[in-house]
Amino acid sequence: MTTSVTTRRSARKPKGDGHLRRAEILEAAERIFVAEGYDGATIRKIADEVGVSSTALYMHFPDKSCILLEICEGTIRQLLERNAEIAAKPMDAANRVKLMLETYMRWGLEHPNAYELVFSSARHITAVMADEGATADLGAECYEIFSGVVREIAAEGRLRTGTADSAAQALWGACHGVVNLMINRPNFVWAPADELLSVTLEGLMYGLVAD
Repeated sequence: MTTSVTTRRSARKPKGDGHLRRAEILEAAERIFVAEGYDGATIRKIADEVGVSSTALYMHFPDKSCILLEICEGTIRQLLERNAEIAAKPMDAANRVKLMLETYMRWGLEHPNAYELVFSSARHITAVMADEGATADLGAECYEIFSGVVREIAAEGRLRTGTADSAAQALWGACHGVVNLMINRPNFVWAPADELLSVTLEGLMYGLVAD
């Protein structure tokens, strides 16, 4: 889907708290990266959206790749922390997998711009992310925690089909598809989000995991 926006030129803002201004920059950049793509998202556009000069923006970030990487790293770190917390819960492995997937889907719907950048980006944006080893490592760790719990299910002999790897990939891919469609097809008459997420997760878990 092609999306276009007209970046508004805001009145210049007075100097403020550095942490808050940095957060404003990241939020504005999320929107512009998604709408304009990496090449179309210039420092000037991001600065105009926030209401600061390009010079002021450079005080926070040396270039736009650093902005993109901080957005992506922050997103993956949040999901990593949630996965680690859920993986450590004293509950059945299938319930932990289901809870991880539900958390992932809800996070995506609540943060569509960040989700689009990290999980649905064009290849050139993904390449920028891949150049940063720390970000790539966080993503791998996040997936490893999730797939590790799926391997627990497989080790118990409870997978109806496939291997731990194919099951983990199928579960993640199916949930990603639902979130991606809901974000990118807002005019479709979707069922209520809670119901759709529940049906998706119940269907996936019932189809793959035996009691």
